[in-house]
Amino acid sequence: MTEFIAAYGPLLLALIAAGTFAGLIAGLFGIGGGVVIVPVLAFVFDQLGFTETSMHAAVGCSLATIVATSIRSAMAHHKRGAVDMEVVKGWVPWIMAGSVLGALIAGFLPGPGMRAIFGIILLLVALQFIMGRPSWKLRDSLPTGLPRVGLAGGLGALSGIMGIGGGVFGVTLMTLCGYTVHRAVGTAATFGAAIGFPAAIGYAVTGWGLDGRAPFSLGYLNVPAILIIGIMTTSLAPVGAALAHRLDATTLRRVFGVVMILVSGNMVRIAFGF
Repeated sequence: MTEFIAAYGPLLLALIAAGTFAGLIAGLFGIGGGVVIVPVLAFVFDQLGFTETSMHAAVGCSLATIVATSIRSAMAHHKRGAVDMEVVKGWVPWIMAGSVLGALIAGFLPGPGMRAIFGIILLLVALQFIMGRPSWKLRDSLPTGLPRVGLAGGLGALSGIMGIGGGVFGVTLMTLCGYTVHRAVGTAATFGAAIGFPAAIGYAVTGWGLDGRAPFSLGYLNVPAILIIGIMTTSLAPVGAALAHRLDATTLRRVFGVVMILVSGNMVRIAFGF
């Protein structure tokens, strides 16, 4: 027992801490917590000696935990009237298709490449949130037809590669299309389950039978990590959602942006060996 605690105690504590923070972030920003889970899990797996598969495992586990967390977060926002169900119906099928494609593409990407993609794209989104003005918008509504297919599929694919729930891209897109940040956050929270479930299956398949994975893994999916973080994030997402509705839109955007910059900067640093 002592040996078990010594070997896995730090991992369990790290997972509990990550799950606590990720749950609050999920409800607060409607982003599924992936921006926290991915870098934390990648670091944990690196420290345990599973460097070759750390980034893929982190992304896969993040996507798996996002399913339940996003559902809880979306329900909390829906009770407050912040979810546009017409957007959900029109966008989710294409987001799901894109997430499967993203998971398949990720299976062929090297770990450093995934870290670089994660960090650079997240940095661009963060800068838009901090420097952009609430009055900035490209149009008054979300596109339909073929543009919707392309944007929704692309959103799903990038989220599948990065291990995030779609809120990062969804919130940005909707605010640029005339949505208030609170309604954008609430609607984007529904994208998580649509992305997480099919993409997680993709990571289980592409990582099946590979060497260098952490114990108790199904493909790239590590079962203990998914269970611990899933429980913590699902429990705390409603708390974050309640906090989101106590903040004004400007404050919410700035906090969102600062969190993204800190995470993206660290991932780029690791990817390029700084």
